[in-house]
Amino acid sequence: MLKDIKAVLFDLDGTLVDSMWLWQEIDIEYLGRFGIALPEGLQRDIEGMSFSETASYMKERFQIPDPVETMKADWNQMAWDKYTYKVPLKKGARQFLEHCLKNHIKLGIATSNSKELVNNIIKVHELDHYFSVIVTACEVEKGKPAPDVYLEAARRCDVDPGHCLVFEDIVPGILAGKAAGMKVCAVEDKYSLYQKEEKVKFADYYIENYFDIAM
Repeated sequence: MLKDIKAVLFDLDGTLVDSMWLWQEIDIEYLGRFGIALPEGLQRDIEGMSFSETASYMKERFQIPDPVETMKADWNQMAWDKYTYKVPLKKGARQFLEHCLKNHIKLGIATSNSKELVNNIIKVHELDHYFSVIVTACEVEKGKPAPDVYLEAARRCDVDPGHCLVFEDIVPGILAGKAAGMKVCAVEDKYSLYQKEEKVKFADYYIENYFDIAM
């Protein structure tokens, strides 16, 4: 899997940390403030969108009166404690990061989440020294499945996309990595088990956890 790979790029939620479950809780609580019940399929509708794109989508769809920036600030606040105390790393993730570091493979994060929450989770799990590049989809023109966030991460790593390996947990992210011309490994996550067949189809590799990787 790591042959000719010079940079490994990770999505965050559901890929590096076990956190996808918390966003449905936040959506229920947030929409409830406005007397709106969580519609079935909302999480699937917003998969891959950047933090900003999601806020704009939710504001328009549900006629939220608050400005987009206020919505994002509220979500950050609602998620902060959960990310700090309730979100573990995926099994084997730290060992795999150590392996990459020892083998001089550059490491980056390319996520649809907010910069504030990414920095929080990195600090909580003491991952600062692993990652030289962190890019959020809010920093590029289009969120996943567009390749923009992965291409920007490769550019900042100063590595050709053809020498990058992406780890992703949902189909839009896998498609983003492939569209960027990168190898992609799909990571199993309870939230996206319904997508497993598609994930296996579109990705180059599939793992249940990082211990599945020969190191």
